[in-house]
Amino acid sequence: MIQLHYYPSTASMAPHILLEEIGAPFELVLVDRAQGVHKTQQYLQLNPNGLIPSLTQGDLVLYESAAICLHLCDSHPQAGLAPPIGTLLRAHFYKWLIWLTNTLQATLIVYFYPERWVNAGHGDAVAQVQAHAGSRVRVLLDLLERELAHRGPWLLGDRYSAIDAYALMLCRWTRNFEQPARSRAHLGPYLQRVLERPAVRRAFATEQIGQPWV
Repeated sequence: MIQLHYYPSTASMAPHILLEEIGAPFELVLVDRAQGVHKTQQYLQLNPNGLIPSLTQGDLVLYESAAICLHLCDSHPQAGLAPPIGTLLRAHFYKWLIWLTNTLQATLIVYFYPERWVNAGHGDAVAQVQAHAGSRVRVLLDLLERELAHRGPWLLGDRYSAIDAYALMLCRWTRNFEQPARSRAHLGPYLQRVLERPAVRRAFATEQIGQPWV
């Protein structure tokens, strides 16, 4: 059986949503980040980066959210969460998934953990790094906004896919920003459309995620 090692409202959310969409049997294994379980030797044997999520399935041990999402799409093609391999739409699927994880998610990580990029004790530098990252996040959200303005209702047009779940996860991380993703004219309704999917509702309920959802 598939096991997803997760913690609520982290990068495990998109894989969790996809598992709900697929409908195959799976088990959630809580990795209590608040207690530092993700840094224990036992968990590091699964994911040497000490990050969440990890997925196990028989002899398979997989980490990196985007990789897990791709694996779930490819191993459950009947769920229709990714376009067929070799098509133009699949190429755009790759583009958006990589952009979300390598560009938007990476910038959000800098925003939330700016101290990782400066020497200890340099509070002014921490604030500066965070401010620059926040400005960059706004630019990236504006790019998503423009895309949805002429493409919608989903990032691949008429087809809902795994990248919409991934975008929801990252946009949720901006919920306490001065200008969160939901405040934009097209991103706001788009996020609500994703939230209306029963699989998303089930994942949020299981993770006991309260309002604001995004």
